Amino acid sequence: MSDFDLILRNGSVVTPDGAHPQEVGVRDGVIVAIADSIGGTAAEELDLTGLFVFPGAIDVHVHLNEPGRADWEGILTGTRALAAGGASSFFDMPLNSSPALLNVEALAAKRALCEEKSICDFALWGGLTPVNLAELPALSAEGVIGFKAFMSASGTSDFPRADTASLYEGMRIAADLGRVVAVHAENDSIVSHLAKMAVGEGRLSMRDYLASRPVVAELEAVQRVILLAWETGCAVHFVHVSTGRAVQMITSAREQGADLTCETCPHYLLLDEEDAVRIGAAAKCAPPLRAAWDRAGLWARLLAGEVDLVASDHSPAPPDLKLGEDFFRIWGGISGAQHTLPLVLSETAVEGHFIPLERLAALLAQNPARRFGLTRRKGAIEVGLEADFAIVAQSDGRVITRDALHYRHRQTAYLGRRVRAEVVRTILRGRTIAMNGEFPVPPAGRMLCPEVAA
Repeated sequence: MSDFDLILRNGSVVTPDGAHPQEVGVRDGVIVAIADSIGGTAAEELDLTGLFVFPGAIDVHVHLNEPGRADWEGILTGTRALAAGGASSFFDMPLNSSPALLNVEALAAKRALCEEKSICDFALWGGLTPVNLAELPALSAEGVIGFKAFMSASGTSDFPRADTASLYEGMRIAADLGRVVAVHAENDSIVSHLAKMAVGEGRLSMRDYLASRPVVAELEAVQRVILLAWETGCAVHFVHVSTGRAVQMITSAREQGADLTCETCPHYLLLDEEDAVRIGAAAKCAPPLRAAWDRAGLWARLLAGEVDLVASDHSPAPPDLKLGEDFFRIWGGISGAQHTLPLVLSETAVEGHFIPLERLAALLAQNPARRFGLTRRKGAIEVGLEADFAIVAQSDGRVITRDALHYRHRQTAYLGRRVRAEVVRTILRGRTIAMNGEFPVPPAGRMLCPEVAA
């Protein structure tokens, strides 16, 4: 009998204390030993000389669109892309799948599909809309990770935006349930008015679309949610924050005691409005890409430790929905789940933004686990936690090509971009789920539910 199921040898292990040469022993899917040198035998030993061992990333913002729109992505292809990029767990959003996840029946259907098809562990967001407030307690009891609300139009008819009254009531309920509310913060009145004016005047370009969703629409919505959070005591997570000015507002309120966190996405850190015009439909998103100086402000806030998480907001669509000259009709969303870790790690070398490796691990794994009540299982390389790892190699600058994408539709805003880090293996609970573009084990994802109130 072997002493371990798996030993990782000779790698540089990224822990909250930094990256150090250590070895990691795994038994029954759990980390049972971390030491400078581990004796004994294992059923499998990996020599990771020259490689970094990160905790498996937890992508808290993904749209896989199944059931109902599996032709847009689907759980199998989506989780293969996630795993290829170093993510061992993900949180699927409640919209773009059909039906939207607004009740326990929809939750049961999506959970069954994820258990059948996902190669990663998963959590499920429930929706917070004007039409399902009475369903929130039951969704919480069935294990949703939290509730997602849109303050502007979501783009799908079965997921209506939450007006202020609905959001207030939903946040009161969520506070009582001990669940986080995730908010897409854009003022619907502003963006819908500006979009209507532009379309009416025949201004349909990418620049016109960008101008229709100004930063003030995001800032006003963020401020409104902060007021509601103070009043209700609700824990709030701001998704895909696109500007450092919004982070500054969130940080100020948090310093005064509000229970707030925020995420940004690689596309807001790496791309700006000029890139949106150059790339076109593949770079359309909401909130949109911002001016270069706003991108610099976002980096400053992230480097100051004020951004809690980095998530992909992977939101794919069939190619035909990305065609045309009317950028108000083209489907918005960036396919990015495969490259979050490599892109952010590479960017630190390109533009002089230095993120310590332990800070990157916190942004991608430890902080998601902490915010959403998963620290007894996930988020770090520690004895007693599940053996989830992303094995990363430094590279001389590999270009992202269409052929290397694992999405159902091989399109992304990052085509042609050079990355200087590459995930060579992803391990979930001690089993390799992705390795050099191959996926050697069948789907065995498990649902993650909050262990404690956030």
